[in-house]
Amino acid sequence: MEFDISSVETATMVFVGTLVFALVIVVFIAAAAFMALVLVGVGRLAWFIVAGTLLAMVHGINHAWDRVLHHTVAAELPVDLSAQPSPSTGSYPRVALRDS
Repeated sequence: MEFDISSVETATMVFVGTLVFALVIVVFIAAAAFMALVLVGVGRLAWFIVAGTLLAMVHGINHAWDRVLHHTVAAELPVDLSAQPSPSTGSYPRVALRDS
């Protein structure tokens, strides 16, 4: 059985064409909205990864610095670091440093 398109009224073809066009627009908008949601999700995930990494680095640096300071405070120094008067420096006290 053959279908003759010329037997369909013009108003019916316009109506069906309008529905098909509306369906194409809806599919396009839905795909664009879905891609926007995906891109926003990927951007948010990337932001959380970068922010978490930087935060972890800052906490690591702070922890390492605290350990260095506590290690330095706990170490016993063999040199007396008190001020010693010296005639060559005038009124400024001389300080014996560990590496001198």
